[in-house]
Amino acid sequence: MNNHTDQPARTSPLPRATAPRKQGLYDPAFEHDACGVGFVADIHGRPSRKIVTQGLRVLDNLDHRGATGAEQNTGDGAGILVQIPHAFLLRAAQTAGIALPERGAYGTGLVFLPRDPASRQRAEQHIAAIVRDEGQTLLGWRDVPTDNSDLGATARACEPVIRQIFIERSPALAANADPLAFERKLYVIRKRASRELAADALADADLLYLASLSARTLVYKGMLRTAQVPKYFRDLNEPDFASAIALVHSRFSTNTFPSWSRSHPYRYLAHNGEINTLRGNVNWMHARQQHLATEAFGDDIKKILPVINPNGSDSAMFDNTLELLHLAGRSLPHAILMMVPEPWSNHKSMDPNIRAFYEYNACLTEPWDGPAALAFTDGTQIGAWLDRNGLRPARYYITTDGLVVLASEAGVLDDIPPASIAQKGRLQPGKMFLVDTAQGRVVQDDEIKRQLAAKHPYAQWLEQNRLHLDARPPRRPPPPPPPPRNVTFRIYEIDEEFGEKYEHAVEVIEV
Repeated sequence: MNNHTDQPARTSPLPRATAPRKQGLYDPAFEHDACGVGFVADIHGRPSRKIVTQGLRVLDNLDHRGATGAEQNTGDGAGILVQIPHAFLLRAAQTAGIALPERGAYGTGLVFLPRDPASRQRAEQHIAAIVRDEGQTLLGWRDVPTDNSDLGATARACEPVIRQIFIERSPALAANADPLAFERKLYVIRKRASRELAADALADADLLYLASLSARTLVYKGMLRTAQVPKYFRDLNEPDFASAIALVHSRFSTNTFPSWSRSHPYRYLAHNGEINTLRGNVNWMHARQQHLATEAFGDDIKKILPVINPNGSDSAMFDNTLELLHLAGRSLPHAILMMVPEPWSNHKSMDPNIRAFYEYNACLTEPWDGPAALAFTDGTQIGAWLDRNGLRPARYYITTDGLVVLASEAGVLDDIPPASIAQKGRLQPGKMFLVDTAQGRVVQDDEIKRQLAAKHPYAQWLEQNRLHLDARPPRRPPPPPPPPRNVTFRIYEIDEEFGEKYEHAVEVIEV
């Protein structure tokens, strides 16, 4: 077992396994993922230990879709995202001397910290100062129990100290009727901490990373193989660790350097595939971010810049953008359809209102083109979307007792009786699969799109504000130039040899 807080600074001669800086032919901007993804959910939103256990089994059965290094016990990355396990955290926090308020009144997340004690203390103090500056209350830190005895040498060489932070919601935010108000503040705290700590000259600064910070979800992940996840994170084995959803991921980093921070899931997303339009997407987001404005964030909008972490993989950058679009007020399905639209421009039979939805949003952001299978959740809704290329398969089961299983392949849970399967199918290009645990049902693709298209008069907005270049009024012709003036110069030359004088007349036209 491993108690990081009692360890001295790392002196291992092993090479660091985090990605190097840009050099030679290597550029971290080309980091891509191709992986296995899946989720388990209770349609009716009933948290249980069984969902977590089943999620970990799905993860283990996706092991072959991940990758390892030269050491078979060093993986490219694996992890799980769950709802806040409130009953478990009440007990665990109390053991650490922290009294938690009611569910939803606090935010929490795992923080990857430097192994150097002095750097770790400075980082924690800096994060505490940011929490105070943002008007929230730091309840305390908890040491996350981990067991690294099964990790390979490369994974251990860059293993961070992992601690859990607890932040209490302020009374002002508690009185705010907007259910996302606290999530936005936690987002601001996390973005500030990531940016400001990156600029601080800390030893082991490349280990710093906030895996998540939310009042709704919690992420456990690392540079692990799938079977190592529950062994490394001992919390996941506790009998009162319960959730109604479990989103899992096994990473295969394509021609890249794996690291603890680049493992999935991210804060909202787990991704199988790659984003082939990444450079353009990132450049456009960077160009627009200085003009971002929304009532949802107010003056806080400047604190979250840059929106995209340039050191992340393509999946991380997608998640950065998805997170902003969602917290600015859009539902997750809305944000997903904005970023990865189905083919709509030449779709003659598409509902005109849905076409107007896509066309209007195409004016706001460019498509993030795959191939990509995307699983996403905000802790209440969980779903999946396949881009228009359709090259990343996923299959799902829905049982008669309200269990939903979706994964990159069939058979990830082999103990489901065939008689209990009410529906099964595959994820189709341009078709969204969505479970809403608050409503207790699977929401159909056409219903999602009709509701989004009817929410605003997109066709009217396009008609009133769109400008066609070929319909512009003709430009006024420029005034004619003044008439040219003729000027005559006389040039005299003397032939020195014969002493004769010559006269030339040169006419110059002034234009």
